Amino acid sequence: MSDEQRRARVVLVDDHRMFRTGVQAEIGNTAETGVEVVGEAADVDQAVSVIAATRPDVVLLDVHLPGGGGVEVLRRSAALMSDPEHPVRFLALSVSDAAEDVIGVIRGGARGYVTKTITGADLIDAVFRVAEGDAVFSPRLAGFVLDAFASTDAPPVDEDLDRLTQREREVLRLIARGYAYKEIAKQLFISVKTVESHVSAVLRKLQLSNRHELTRWATARRLV
Repeated sequence: MSDEQRRARVVLVDDHRMFRTGVQAEIGNTAETGVEVVGEAADVDQAVSVIAATRPDVVLLDVHLPGGGGVEVLRRSAALMSDPEHPVRFLALSVSDAAEDVIGVIRGGARGYVTKTITGADLIDAVFRVAEGDAVFSPRLAGFVLDAFASTDAPPVDEDLDRLTQREREVLRLIARGYAYKEIAKQLFISVKTVESHVSAVLRKLQLSNRHELTRWATARRLV
């Protein structure tokens, strides 16, 4: 597909209005760039609401945000990221190049991480690559992720986890984080009864007795 044919709908999430305005000016001329900015947000609650309302192809996400940071936006957008028809993909765009920030958002589900020193042309290219399913990193940041996920203290294949469906894994993570069934139902746009069914299936498959054991199991595998 040529650049002229490519299109990507984008939401900008950053707590600095002037920065959002600058990014919009840099990449948002749709006729030239193919990028359409369909929404903006300055904090976690706004971000979750705008992303759910617009269902963009890519979210440009700052790491440090009022209300819990980029990781909280990712956590509350888990269902949208796993949508089989139209997954919302996240690209972190931050001034920080700290390893813990990079690893945190990648573990949370972001598809890449670039710093704010990136040029407009490179950012546009990164947006399209992430929209198409690629992972994109600024130079040297990829090393943080490779090092983190190459850790030898966790098995490369977890047969217990592989028994769970994607939705069961989402419910497992939320249960382990202390969410009530009602909160999980709202988060994943499903009924409380469906949440209960998923929890029962998870406990049965993992041969656990209750949510406390489940939380310990998930914590030991760094899933929380």
